[in-house]
Amino acid sequence: MPSTEPPAKLNPPVFYTASALIVVLMLFAALAPETADRWFQALQQVIIENASWFYVLTVAIILITVAFLGLSRYGAIKLGPDHSTPDYSYTTWFAMLFSAGMGIGLMFFGVAEPVMHFLAPPVGEGGTTAAAREAMKITFFHWGLHAWAIYAIVALILAFFSYRHGLPLTLRSALYPLIGERIHGPIGHAVDIFAVIGTVFGVATSLGYGVLQVNSGLNHLFGIPVNVGIQVALIAGITLLAVISVSTGLDKGIRRLSELNMGLAVLLLGFVLLAGPTVFLLQALVQNVGAYTADIVRNTFNLYAYEKTDWIGGWTILYWGWWLSWAPFVGLFIARVSRGRTIREFAMGVLFVPSGFTLMWMTFFGNSAIEMILNEGLTQLGETVSSDVTLALFAFLEQFPFSSLLSMLAVIMVIVFFVTSSDSGSMVVDMLCSNGQDKTPLWQRIYWASGEGVVAAVLLLAGGLGALQTMTIASALPFAAALLLATFGLLKALRVDAAKRDSLQMNVAPISPANGPGDWRDRLSTILDVPSRENVSRFIQRVAQPACEAVAVELRQHGLETTVEHDSERDRVRLLVLLGDEVDFVYEVRSRSHIKPAFMQSELLVEEASEEQRYYRAEIHLGEGGQDYDVMGWSREAVINDIINQYHKHMHFLHLLR
Repeated sequence: MPSTEPPAKLNPPVFYTASALIVVLMLFAALAPETADRWFQALQQVIIENASWFYVLTVAIILITVAFLGLSRYGAIKLGPDHSTPDYSYTTWFAMLFSAGMGIGLMFFGVAEPVMHFLAPPVGEGGTTAAAREAMKITFFHWGLHAWAIYAIVALILAFFSYRHGLPLTLRSALYPLIGERIHGPIGHAVDIFAVIGTVFGVATSLGYGVLQVNSGLNHLFGIPVNVGIQVALIAGITLLAVISVSTGLDKGIRRLSELNMGLAVLLLGFVLLAGPTVFLLQALVQNVGAYTADIVRNTFNLYAYEKTDWIGGWTILYWGWWLSWAPFVGLFIARVSRGRTIREFAMGVLFVPSGFTLMWMTFFGNSAIEMILNEGLTQLGETVSSDVTLALFAFLEQFPFSSLLSMLAVIMVIVFFVTSSDSGSMVVDMLCSNGQDKTPLWQRIYWASGEGVVAAVLLLAGGLGALQTMTIASALPFAAALLLATFGLLKALRVDAAKRDSLQMNVAPISPANGPGDWRDRLSTILDVPSRENVSRFIQRVAQPACEAVAVELRQHGLETTVEHDSERDRVRLLVLLGDEVDFVYEVRSRSHIKPAFMQSELLVEEASEEQRYYRAEIHLGEGGQDYDVMGWSREAVINDIINQYHKHMHFLHLLR
């Protein structure tokens, strides 16, 4: 994989083309909403009638692939160099996954979808016990592993090629195994432009529809009228909060809001469980999970081909299209916060943790609502859901103690969820327009956060939200085809990485002791030493660099293009052997600081330690990252032997690929 110079902060072809196309499409949907809606609806209907099998097959392949990668030998490969560590704790990581991927949908559909399936199932009679069981299985199916597998595969592709092989953290990098360096040209620009447009319109339509729920909640609580003026004001307020959040960056604004959201969600979920029919809900959760697991294969491939119903087009296919259309945005965001995790850790974490919380939410809210309608005679709740989905959550919370407080908490959660969706969407779009860089000028982040709000407000005023939502879902078809090709490319690249790992395990002739056959006391002294930065720097300059140069001279005599680079500022020397179309050989000695053993019991970070509290190691890094062994104190001949040892393993790795 190539390593390029740090790119410019702004990628003009993507930024300006995407901005212009967004304006054109927005004006079309705003000035001719009925025409746009008719065109896009017709396109979507054609897709549902003729390509529903392709959607179902694609999502099934994706889920199988993600599960395979998590369980296979590829699971040990890191999303980053071998020495990398995760940027975020598990709690923060899960909170950001949840907020970006599903949070707002649970608020909107947690009550509504189970009730709608209960009242109008795909087959059979509605309003029965059998319909209740089927409603929960269908809801689990739409919101469970399949949705998160779609996000996971996109994030996995992007994180692998970006963090492990130095490509930009943008959607174009997913095509590298298929088109190579051409990702840096017009094809790559077109892919990123597609992702920008899809993300902006996806976030904008969700923001537009979301304020309808916020407006309904405020009307329910305070009698605030439901009208377009109030909704535009709400969009302006949410956009302002998103601008403030995205301006503070990922580690402050988005992270803290995600953690707040997760805390509020757990609080509301716990209250519904304890204040509702607790034992029944726990029983229902276990039974729902069992039924979902037992039927997952049948449901995954079920197209209702024999029942002749259009239900699947109105539900499952639209959901698969919606998850696929959001995958560039959510997948890139998940990739951004997952650096340093192994593929196994990533696959299991992204698949099961958010899905598990989602299934708990749907059970506690959905089963409680169905129980109220089926066994407690609260038919009015079903009528409310059928007539106005935005009121479903608030009508449900009315049945609990402290209903006004709960509804206020729900409104706050919806707002915060939308802020996190908007600011994470703005960050993703900014990265797509900036060659994958996330440390961009403030004006760029404000531009995209504000732009999403403007698009949502204009379309809400003009009545064009439905057309844009339909267009966004229809765009999932070409993306699904491209995603299958990118998945194939990922598997090819993982095979190369796995072969490299196997080659590093190959036994080679042992090298001589670090200082030759000298006294063992000298070797022990070297092991116990805690060198300063100056000592390691001197070692790199006087021993490691001459060793690399000696090997380079010999390799050049054999016709190999070889360079030695010494970076005195960062205390490292690098031997690079260019091998044409095959994977180049890299051997690097780096100075790395660590906390002295006396401070191991404290939680002092290396970055916070004073120079007296540190010691340094001359660590070896290969093309895959740090190998976690130290050559400080070795003789020149010992370092040369280690270079030859690693070069021998690299040749064996290339042999395994042929």
